[in-house]
Amino acid sequence: MQAACPCVSQPGRIQAVSPQGDRTVKSAVETLNPTRVRLTVEVPFEELKDSLDAAYKKINQQVTVKGFRKGKIPARVIDQRFGRGAVLEEAVNDALPKFYTEAVNEAELNVLGQPDVDITELKDNETLNFTAEVDIRPAIEIPDYSGIEVEVDAVEIADEDVDKAVEELRERFASTSPVERPAEDGDVVTIDLEAKVEGEVLEDGVASGVSYTIGSGELLEGIDDAVKGLEAGGEATFTSELKGGSAAGKESEVTVKVTQVAKRELPELDDDFAQLASEFDTLDELKADSRKRLETARQFDQATQAQERVLEKLLELVEVPVPEKLLEDEIRTRKHNLEHHQLGQMGLDLAKYLEIQGKTEEEFDAETREQAVKGIKTQFVLDELVNKEKLNVNQEELTEHLMRRAQSSGMSPDQFAQAVVEGGQVPMLVGEVARGKALAVVVEAATVKDTNGEVVDLDDEDDSVEGEQAEAAADASAEADKSDEDKSDA
Repeated sequence: MQAACPCVSQPGRIQAVSPQGDRTVKSAVETLNPTRVRLTVEVPFEELKDSLDAAYKKINQQVTVKGFRKGKIPARVIDQRFGRGAVLEEAVNDALPKFYTEAVNEAELNVLGQPDVDITELKDNETLNFTAEVDIRPAIEIPDYSGIEVEVDAVEIADEDVDKAVEELRERFASTSPVERPAEDGDVVTIDLEAKVEGEVLEDGVASGVSYTIGSGELLEGIDDAVKGLEAGGEATFTSELKGGSAAGKESEVTVKVTQVAKRELPELDDDFAQLASEFDTLDELKADSRKRLETARQFDQATQAQERVLEKLLELVEVPVPEKLLEDEIRTRKHNLEHHQLGQMGLDLAKYLEIQGKTEEEFDAETREQAVKGIKTQFVLDELVNKEKLNVNQEELTEHLMRRAQSSGMSPDQFAQAVVEGGQVPMLVGEVARGKALAVVVEAATVKDTNGEVVDLDDEDDSVEGEQAEAAADASAEADKSDEDKSDA
């Protein structure tokens, strides 16, 4: 990010900018507010010559005039037949982006998004004057952040936590054997399902041979009560609200038929189980490894918690004006992504989602706005820190971040990398990593204590945890990237 523009005057005042080299184009900048400026640009008509020539050439290729070969129509004939105004319009549309960009660069502005351009004067063979209002990154003063103090959860692993982890592993190695009795809690039943809405069987409401563990809560509400007590061959009908599919959210009459009842059998917790489920020879070694894994996971959670709380404290220290147009665009993008991507995949619309969440539309709008403001402020502050601390991103860091993003997206690293390059997203990924490093700098300078009052030294973790912590810091600002790298043309 470039430094704040030295050419920008106080609000309401205009300050002229010197001509660009030996050219006679003039521009001036007026500060409308801390995040928006108005550029006033005066262009002598001779500066439009190249664009006028291009306009005549383009029109020449598009029109036919009797008596002239295509592409060889004189300019005076084009003016007579089609009007000089059409040529001027084409030339101005071609020239405006160039003159706007030159004015932005001359003033050293860090613009955001597209400008609102207004041609204030266009005199044939005399002059072109226009204004361009555009949002800019605000000047941000980063205060001393070394005094930030936050509290995080202590890393404490109880014996019960280890026992639970081992029990979950034991569940994964359970076996089943068919039984000839009514189904009970914990049994695995094989079932056929048929769902009807208003008496009609849904095209996507029929399924056969579905394996379901009673009490798991993985299927429809009410199915546990329906199948308990049924033997193989038995069936029952119940009503339930469908969670997905073509009739998501609607009440359905569901018929379930049990084709098999199987009892789950857990292996004994002994050394044989440890050898079956892991690379360890004894149950004690397995439990020790489970404890270590839990500690690593809690340390990662602790580091993530520290980053989130340090970031909140940092944002409280910095005054960050937010461009209103950028904010509205960000809110609109967040709503669109939620409605058309996330909820669409779940078979929900916004109204149903709000009903499930127990929120009004006004509460949802206020929450979305708050999240968007925080995202934009986070990006601005961390970008300024990247500059202040002179942080760079090397190829190894970028590759590691790309690998992790690919994994979370469900794509192979090669596929993800290709999509990133083709979509022009490399600067976005670089920005995410750089902001992650900036946040890590602040966390390192802050005092982090756990709920026991002990100082937490996040540098004391092993390499794998440190890598995950660094990546979590990068992800902490990824939500704000929708407004990144928006230095745009007219």
